[in-house]
Amino acid sequence: MTSRSSKVTARPSSEARAVARTQTLIKGQNGIGTVRKTTLPGGLRIVTETLPSVRSATFGIWAHVGSRDETPALNGATHYLEHLLFKGTQKRSALDISSALDAVGGEMNAFTAKEYTCYYARVLDTDLPLAIDVVCDMLTGSLILEEDVDVERGAILEEIAMTEDDPGDCVHDLFAHTMFGNNALGRPVLGTVDTVNALTADRIRRFYKKHYDPTHLVVACAGNIDHNKVVRQVRAAFEKAGALRDLDAQPITPRDGRRTIRTSGKVELLGRKTEQAHVVLGMPGLARTDGRRWAMGVLNTALGGGMSSRLFQEVREKRGLAYSVYSYTSGFADCGLFGVYAGCRPSQVHDVLKLCRDELDHVAVNGLTDDEIARAIGQLQGSTVLGLEDTGALMNRIGKSELCWGEQMSVDDMLDRIAAVTPDEVRSVARDILGQRPSLSVIGPLKDKQAARLHDAVA
Repeated sequence: MTSRSSKVTARPSSEARAVARTQTLIKGQNGIGTVRKTTLPGGLRIVTETLPSVRSATFGIWAHVGSRDETPALNGATHYLEHLLFKGTQKRSALDISSALDAVGGEMNAFTAKEYTCYYARVLDTDLPLAIDVVCDMLTGSLILEEDVDVERGAILEEIAMTEDDPGDCVHDLFAHTMFGNNALGRPVLGTVDTVNALTADRIRRFYKKHYDPTHLVVACAGNIDHNKVVRQVRAAFEKAGALRDLDAQPITPRDGRRTIRTSGKVELLGRKTEQAHVVLGMPGLARTDGRRWAMGVLNTALGGGMSSRLFQEVREKRGLAYSVYSYTSGFADCGLFGVYAGCRPSQVHDVLKLCRDELDHVAVNGLTDDEIARAIGQLQGSTVLGLEDTGALMNRIGKSELCWGEQMSVDDMLDRIAAVTPDEVRSVARDILGQRPSLSVIGPLKDKQAARLHDAVA
């Protein structure tokens, strides 16, 4: 069993105001699973988790910026910038960046979400200094040249086209728009063809300078690593780049609520010549900081989180109406979504929707059985542990926790919190969430009569 500690030890510095603050956030057994955090002068946070039994390490830098930070004219800028940081720095060309990690068998990538962006590299533990140097160089020294912006524009437009060719993916963007409208959370992370074509190198550079200040960044590293060595290497890289200028600067706090407006009972249909109709039926969910999120996780698992879930059994196993059917939750700083996805033949979309709607209504009124809740708790506990068995997953957990919550929770604490969920808590959140009027998004070859009936499905 791990335990928490908030002991703070000051590291010496030539200036009193330039002292790095180091904390042990989670104390593991024999050093295994210990999570430590150092805040450097200048506001850069470095969080690590040690796992001496492996031979790998994953190093990542999280930026407190996502697509919800964009204006309508800048839609897609965060993702565009993610691409451009791989195109070269003052020290390295794009080929130098990729070949450095390839030469040691490492993996390097990045992803952009609605509220954050992450750049990471996974390498052998002996090659961690190289990964730190390359990723820090990308984050602090990107050139963002006009010619690179022009070249990468084509690649991003192809990525948008690829997404639009996958209706099973595209329908989730459509559902976000159905729920949030023209709010930033309702716009696609990739941007649109028009907004991407309109973005210039100057606008992207300004966006970069505004959002990639050290106070907006969290460094996360997990694996067979030494915290103090990671801190020294990261500090040296940022100081060499001149990135730690204001030594009195403090890290920004996690996002607070904005009370984003969400809709209910709205229907959006997108006609496409596809073999299947792709459907998302859902309603407002919970913010990621909501104390009921643990009960919501159990509810989601029981409803559509596995082969024994209600939706899978009713829609696929008993009736064979869909191959893929599941439920999911998305939590943001101030709001959230709950959705049910299904892909089915267009002629069966109404039957699938009725089944899904009936199950949601039934659980909202009658709740889940104790057996279903117990099974969902066990499934959620198991998937939580199994999902954290590589250094990349550990890096993701500690980096996102620091950026989004400003605190860390050990795996044991998470398992205890899931186990503590009661049937009454699950039934309460089911009434609150599933009792709302749903919204609906559909992509497929729908006829006019079908479209009219779909509007009736959420009435």
